[in-house]
Amino acid sequence: MEAYLSNFRQRFAESISFNGATVGGPTIVLMILALLIVPLPAFFLDLLFTFNIMLGLMMVMVAINTRTALEFSSFPAVLLIATLLRLGLNVASTRVVLVDGHTGTDAAGQVIEAFGDFVIAGNYVVGFIIFLILMIINFIVVTKGAGRVSEVIARFTLDAMPGKQMAIDADLNAGVINQEEAKVRRAELGQESDFYGSMDGASKFVRGDAVAGILILGINIIGGLIVGTTQHDLTLSAAGEIYILLTIGDGLVAQIPSLLLSVATAILVTRVTTEESMAEQAATQVVSPTPILIASSIITVLGLVPGMPHIVFLPLGTLGIIFAAYLIKTIDTQQVYEKEQEAIAERQAGSKELDWDDVDQVEIISLDIGYGLVPLASTDSGGELLTRIKGIRKKVSAELGFLLPPIRIRDNLELRPEDYSISLHGVQRGSGFVRVGKLLAIHGSEQLEGIEGEQTEEPAFGLSATWIDPSKADLARTMGHTVVDAPTAIATHVSALIKENPHELLGQDETQELLDKVSKKYPKLVSNLVPDTLTLATVSQVLKNLLIDQIPVRDMRSIIEALSIHGKASDNAGDLVSLIRPSLGRMIVQPMLDGTGSLSVITLDPELEGLLEASKAGSNNEHVTIDPQLAKSFVDSLSVEAETLFDNGETPSLVVSPGLRNWMAKFVRPRIPDLGVISYTEIPDDQKINVRASVGATATLDNG
Repeated sequence: MEAYLSNFRQRFAESISFNGATVGGPTIVLMILALLIVPLPAFFLDLLFTFNIMLGLMMVMVAINTRTALEFSSFPAVLLIATLLRLGLNVASTRVVLVDGHTGTDAAGQVIEAFGDFVIAGNYVVGFIIFLILMIINFIVVTKGAGRVSEVIARFTLDAMPGKQMAIDADLNAGVINQEEAKVRRAELGQESDFYGSMDGASKFVRGDAVAGILILGINIIGGLIVGTTQHDLTLSAAGEIYILLTIGDGLVAQIPSLLLSVATAILVTRVTTEESMAEQAATQVVSPTPILIASSIITVLGLVPGMPHIVFLPLGTLGIIFAAYLIKTIDTQQVYEKEQEAIAERQAGSKELDWDDVDQVEIISLDIGYGLVPLASTDSGGELLTRIKGIRKKVSAELGFLLPPIRIRDNLELRPEDYSISLHGVQRGSGFVRVGKLLAIHGSEQLEGIEGEQTEEPAFGLSATWIDPSKADLARTMGHTVVDAPTAIATHVSALIKENPHELLGQDETQELLDKVSKKYPKLVSNLVPDTLTLATVSQVLKNLLIDQIPVRDMRSIIEALSIHGKASDNAGDLVSLIRPSLGRMIVQPMLDGTGSLSVITLDPELEGLLEASKAGSNNEHVTIDPQLAKSFVDSLSVEAETLFDNGETPSLVVSPGLRNWMAKFVRPRIPDLGVISYTEIPDDQKINVRASVGATATLDNG
């Protein structure tokens, strides 16, 4: 029961708790709505009119000093509230003017009376004209201009959003920013589009407020004359003096805040987003000695012309020349100081000892492009290379089972304009060239005939190809050829190079990330392996060896379980791979199966296999010593058999005894790259096998 009462008291306290921001906003809106209904005494009108003018001045000062539009992202909402406040005051003051205006010019408060006396200054016609001019300036010049700028900026901002989003994705893919920075930039981009969209609508409030001010002016004057002459027996002249003064004063105290908010709106939407405020920009860009000197000299010359107001022109021109000379001297002094500081910095840099910050680490994967290929990597010009590279990185990461490091793309002036090179760990591993504006038609079974183009080789696999005009793409496809653009050709080359060398991209950091990912779902499995059974370095090397054998590390759970079982028997990475491969048999043979689910294999002649086993046992290590002529004969025979099966559309694999598999894989891989080498124990018991050939040493022995 006590626990229940404690929980109830806590919930009750949370339900009645509030802060100024939560209650202040609704309270202000309710007060503004009350102005439309509840009559207010003159003293409260004075307070609210004064506050309204202060609010307008505050908005102008904030707009001038903001460095980016998003620093004042609440401006559209504040503008709406301020407009409603001003209209509410107009309604409240109109009620007081029409009801109590006959009692005198102070009926609506001292603020309205003071502003009316100041503008009219004894002449109602002149005062009325001055007031109309202020309203015209606000309505036609400031408000209309700000509204048009808001509309254009909102349209341009929305049109530029896709390009900006692609730029963020490109920076993320290139490794310039991380995932968190990308989220922040995307959020800022969304806020920017929302802000300018809101400003486009908010500018309509300001324009409507200016129109309402003109209508209220006419209503107050006409209504005041009617009320004064018909209900309070005032003469037309007396009613005019009272109601015109009150109307102009009322309109002026409303139009001044309106003009200030219009100016704040114009400042906010016309400024260029930089790290400086508008005042700082003007101080550095407008206050320049050259234009000041020229303008001051012209004014001085005009002051010497007979008939000109010398007493005004000459002093002002002279002050301008003196100020320009002061600026020139200040700039020269600043430049001398900066040069001295640069010289000091250079001397200090020359005498500074080298440290580790001066040594740059090479990128794991990098793509260097000639300057002619830069448009392909620029999202501003519609280049799709970054998008293609990002897609390749995502696809290959999913296939291999670990996240590839970012692929750095940079221009290299040492390359020819349309050349590119791909490097792993700072060493060039592939290169090629593409033709910007052309398409690459990769030949099918026949050569490309009837289409003009530049004969070449497809850079990733060395296939025969032709660079053709985009207008010939459909014709080339109908002829059975594969047509790709330049970014796709480069991305395919990058993908092929990565798939050939995945083990070079997996380090201990990536291994730890893989283990961390698995531990979130299977924490006990990982904790039993590292560091209790095996070190992180050993696990990393095992994964590297699997990748060398083109075995992905997607099924980390099975790999970790196998390592946990066999890790206590050996801590040698090579031995561990041999021990865990049978546990991964289905994953190993899956890519080698044909359409019927059968495994096509090539076996060794028992005599040859026995010879190799004896050689390995005699060496007491992983090396096998055989006669060079025998090795050549074996490779030639194996190549012929494998090529025959490949031509028939099959994916053959060489099956050997477990003891020979590691050595045979190292021996065959560089000579027949597409031929997989597996052991008998790695083939699942229920797997259907088709023995296509058996390779022996008969020919060599006969020749011997």
